[in-house]
Amino acid sequence: MRSIGRRRTMIVGSAVAAMGLVLTACSSGSSGGESSSSSSSSDSGSASGDCAAYADYMGHEGTTVTMFASILSPESDSLEASWADFSDCTGITIQYEGTNEFESQLPVRVQGGQAPDLAIIPQPGLLARMAPNAVAAPQAVADNVDTYWAAGWKDYATVDGTFYGAPMSANAKSLVWYSPSMFADAGYEVPTTWDDLMALSDQIVADGDVKPWCGGIGSGTATGWPATDWLEQIVLRNSGPDVYDQWVNHDVMFSSPEIKDAMSILEAWMKNPDYVNGGHGDVASIATTTFQDAGLPILQGQCYMLQQASFYAAQWPEGTNVGPDGDVWAFYLPAMNDTYGKPVVGGGEFVVSFADRPEVAAVQTYLSTPEWATSRIEQASGWVSANNGVDPSVYTAPIDQLSAEQLTDPEATFRFDASDLMPSAVGSGAEWTEFTNWFAGSESTDQMLQNIDAAWP
Repeated sequence: MRSIGRRRTMIVGSAVAAMGLVLTACSSGSSGGESSSSSSSSDSGSASGDCAAYADYMGHEGTTVTMFASILSPESDSLEASWADFSDCTGITIQYEGTNEFESQLPVRVQGGQAPDLAIIPQPGLLARMAPNAVAAPQAVADNVDTYWAAGWKDYATVDGTFYGAPMSANAKSLVWYSPSMFADAGYEVPTTWDDLMALSDQIVADGDVKPWCGGIGSGTATGWPATDWLEQIVLRNSGPDVYDQWVNHDVMFSSPEIKDAMSILEAWMKNPDYVNGGHGDVASIATTTFQDAGLPILQGQCYMLQQASFYAAQWPEGTNVGPDGDVWAFYLPAMNDTYGKPVVGGGEFVVSFADRPEVAAVQTYLSTPEWATSRIEQASGWVSANNGVDPSVYTAPIDQLSAEQLTDPEATFRFDASDLMPSAVGSGAEWTEFTNWFAGSESTDQMLQNIDAAWP
């Protein structure tokens, strides 16, 4: 995909540092699977809740607002439930559509005159590309963001001085999913350093036939995105936040020594045939295994660990006990260098409008409130808001509490997902394609890095 050749005013380095520790945890970056669509509406005033709470949004009965995103069932089911009372009380039908081809389809629809009223965009780089066709956020949305979010979040959705959308969610990406019972039965302890993590992986290899790691980067037209997260984890841990920020701005190139060094670490980890891909196949199977299915072998005792974000909680099958003593749990992906504190990579999504109608503004405004965020949290685990107007006691799921704890740790060195900040031609284009080829075994490391650099606008 090509990016608009113009200067973005989103603050990348300083804004990332500024927002840092104030985060409180992505729906998913890109969800995979089949496309889905549905709508939510009924007669105004028939909601189970108190419709007086929606008085500011009344006066638009009988209207429909379309929404387009990468979020699919089962996660989209709870998303739609989160605005059901709003829709019932106001009479605004929110017609939601999710697809695993969001990143490629949104530009096609916008440029073809078929833009959705609202889109949930997980990449600031893609947001910047879509900005010329988007509608500036209503003042009420800007006011909510100024009140309830750290300053960095507003910067991520600001292009050439215009603010386009409130953050919808945030996520912690520096997690490793595992089976507590498998660890206990084998006598393994949760590692606290990177060296310990690699030593544990070696021990698992020596102890038997079960592979230490499983993984998958398949996600429809977004195939490849989980691999960009793996690289980001290493760059931040191995080279620190300054190099990370320079890399986001392309002052440090992909073919630079720092990124080549990170790729060598990644190759010894997730491209190691002794380590991967438990329950799925060989190293090349990472390129064809969907990210949703990637961790399922843990439940069958076919692999020990999966590096994936907090939002992966929504991908475990119904009935899976997620908790410290449950079927699956997660621990912090350890640091490599004490100099850089406790590195944490995270991401988020932004609700952007492509239609200047009052009912669209009403929905966009509601989705920027603590009240909606609270409703969303109550509907599902694995979803954490960056809205600091949310009462922390609302988080009852252990994984949500863990995410909030990780992202608010005073020792954390937080950075937003690098590929999401890069121009879409790179972060959601060349990087995804090149990583897929790399895992499939059809391309060398040097060639893939050169190709990504060449794609930079």
